[in-house]
Amino acid sequence: MIYPPGLPGIAFTSAVDGDMRGSPDQRRAVADHLGISADWAIADQVHGSTVLEVTSPGNHGPADGLFTAVAGVPVAVFTADCFGVAMIADGAVGVAHAGWRGVVAGVIGTLAEAMSAAGYPPQSAAAGPGIGPCCYEVGTEVAEHLAHHRGETTLGTQSVDLPGAIREQLGSLKLWQSESCTMCSPGFYSHRVDATTARMATIAWMV
Repeated sequence: MIYPPGLPGIAFTSAVDGDMRGSPDQRRAVADHLGISADWAIADQVHGSTVLEVTSPGNHGPADGLFTAVAGVPVAVFTADCFGVAMIADGAVGVAHAGWRGVVAGVIGTLAEAMSAAGYPPQSAAAGPGIGPCCYEVGTEVAEHLAHHRGETTLGTQSVDLPGAIREQLGSLKLWQSESCTMCSPGFYSHRVDATTARMATIAWMV
């Protein structure tokens, strides 16, 4: 489990915590450890920019961002190379699922704007582990969409810096960012490594 320093109400799970989607027992164990409900608000993630305000747990359908102002309703997204981003406001919390498509679609900014429009402008954010530019080999299509964030992998192939793009989209918002790459750091699920269907969780809740 990863706890961003100075940001209570946010946690990122790792592979040792298990797949929160596939095992109610593992989700309950994590929830008990965090002192929160095991009934989370989640979504059917579609790599887009739809953001929903939620007031109850359960699956809220196609979306890649959720936020709530209701105490006792944790919000969560699930990742295995994409990035989970959490935002904290005075009176609300939010989470976003940000792969390259979501970043290009603007899910990070859409979450911040939706929270602000609801009266909860984010004050700080945290981005969990995801695939780093060291390992994220991409083709021309992806590189062109993120032209300002091109780079090279450790093998010298074309890459993009998704963490850098996330930082840019958050602007001046205070950000804590994990430095772990899910593909080359131990202890994380990585779809690129072994096509796993397991996912880690980014969880935010009202404190």
